[in-house]
Amino acid sequence: MSLTPETVLASLPGWAGASVDELGGGLTNRTWLIEKDGRKAVLKIDDGVRGRPYNARSEEASIQSTAAEHGLANPVIHASERVLLTEYAEGVVWSDDCLEDDGNIERLAVALCRLHSLPLTGRTFDAAGAARDYARRIANPDAQRVSDCLRTVESGPRPLNLCFCHNDLVAGNIVNVPQTRFLDWEYACDNDPFFDLATVAAHHDLNAGQRGVLLDAYFEGRGARWHGQLARQAEVYEALLYLWQASRA
Repeated sequence: MSLTPETVLASLPGWAGASVDELGGGLTNRTWLIEKDGRKAVLKIDDGVRGRPYNARSEEASIQSTAAEHGLANPVIHASERVLLTEYAEGVVWSDDCLEDDGNIERLAVALCRLHSLPLTGRTFDAAGAARDYARRIANPDAQRVSDCLRTVESGPRPLNLCFCHNDLVAGNIVNVPQTRFLDWEYACDNDPFFDLATVAAHHDLNAGQRGVLLDAYFEGRGARWHGQLARQAEVYEALLYLWQASRA
């Protein structure tokens, strides 16, 4: 059944008749900025019910709500099988050049320490399963590269310990309001904390010095011993990223 912002909002107390402004982005959903009586919210409506490697919207709402209780996410207003409505907070969404500032890297590391200390979600990120799913969706694949990426993910380091992780920490999912919060919790679940650190390092092509700043801030000045672990997880992230991008081509 087709859902529209108007029909969804009409069923939610206090939101009927709100103004609706569609936003860009979203590969499997459409997104709108909603405003009424001085309140703002972000509404996402999915094309269909979500499956792995995504969280179901109810799972995402639960995870995001936990993060919101600790000031690391915007609060959830409503969630159903295909709908997510969250509060909108005025702030500055990061771009890649924000990570050229060592101070921003340090603040991000501190926020990640807080995130990784939250209670486990109860679902473990299945990197190998996600990689195989992406590979199946690739049209006209480069067979050798796909095989190499699958092998990299499947042979990746086992977690030293599982933590509450975001699993999609690209710059556009970080916002200062002014404290650091994270957006888009579709992939969030329990994972090796180095996967979040590696996403920051590999996706934004941090150099050795910047990676040192990230690790030292995260490990309170004791980051030097963890460069190898970060590099191994970065390889896993880059292999997953290639497969994901190829599956969307």
